[in-house]
Amino acid sequence: MDFDLTDEQKLLRDTTRELLGRSYDAEKRNAVTDTEQGWSPQVWKQLAEVGLLGLSFGEEDGGMGAGPVEVASVMTEIGRRLAPEPVLDAVLVPGGLIAAAGSTEQRRRILPDVSEGTLLLAFADREPGVRWPSARVSTTATKDGDAWTLTGTKNPVPHGGGANMLVVSATLPDGGVGLFLVDGDAAGLTRTPYATHDGLRAAQVELSGTPAEPLGAGGDASSAIEGAHIRAQAALCAEAVGAMEEALRLTTEYLKTRKQFGVPIAKFQTLTHRAADMYVLLELARSMSLYATMSLADGTVDPVVASRAKLQIGRSARTIGQEAIQMHGGIGMTAEYPVGHYVSRLTAIEHTLGGSDDHLRVLAAATTQGTVSII
Repeated sequence: MDFDLTDEQKLLRDTTRELLGRSYDAEKRNAVTDTEQGWSPQVWKQLAEVGLLGLSFGEEDGGMGAGPVEVASVMTEIGRRLAPEPVLDAVLVPGGLIAAAGSTEQRRRILPDVSEGTLLLAFADREPGVRWPSARVSTTATKDGDAWTLTGTKNPVPHGGGANMLVVSATLPDGGVGLFLVDGDAAGLTRTPYATHDGLRAAQVELSGTPAEPLGAGGDASSAIEGAHIRAQAALCAEAVGAMEEALRLTTEYLKTRKQFGVPIAKFQTLTHRAADMYVLLELARSMSLYATMSLADGTVDPVVASRAKLQIGRSARTIGQEAIQMHGGIGMTAEYPVGHYVSRLTAIEHTLGGSDDHLRVLAAATTQGTVSII
């Protein structure tokens, strides 16, 4: 199998890298994440202009019709620069659900505006007290004639505070979990935004008899939600690879320039061995991220594959982050120096849609049940 990127994929990667590299360094990112919105509308506009916001949507829906490999390439560059723009949370995940489960009218009404950067989406799925992989949904959907209303609490909703439209999961009257579209200014909708420790944004969303529109034909959407989680996990893995690459680069550069006893500390064998171990963990993570991406590209949307990748990503991210901080010393913990922000983001990724222990339990259970090989 050929794992090399095509010329078009390389151009997409390089375009994203150049755009984000020009837009962000540690100082610029800190300034942007300290604003109320937490990300740059100017960078968002540029992402839309080069087509990155419509990357995964079909051409008939105003997108580029790109696949998982292209999405992973973009997410890796987002991780490399720690770009705070909500490409995953406001476009790929909720937009992907609309593209997969929405009606033709809904797709053509919503997705072109998402691609142009003028409509922000959010996926309101997680609920207080519910830990992945539990699929329990306490938010309820009620039907009165042809009208639907939702009641419940969603938290955290990534970048849900400024979304113009939310895709909300809710338990249906006859059982199952449905998906609904809720306007950002709908009656009975209350949002409490807050900043997360990695500099991004989330919100608690309260729905109290809030009017909603079923996504697509309605009915149970459990399989669509699971598919969205798997694709989001693969995208997070790709983002983490970019963040780990940069954390390792920062660490090795620091080892070459920081001196003790009159020589660069890169001359100390113990530190070079630790840096080599970081590199090995990065390559393991890269391989598993590629495995998850190529599985999606082949049409395999498998939760076991996602858990395998997420487990290695979590393990690699934790060790690489810890080593990066320790080998930098005190400067690694300062807000002005970037490495601590990379570690914070890697920690958030590790805990999103299941931590390493959660995925290990999922894989152990699948092995015990004979549904997956341990190899």
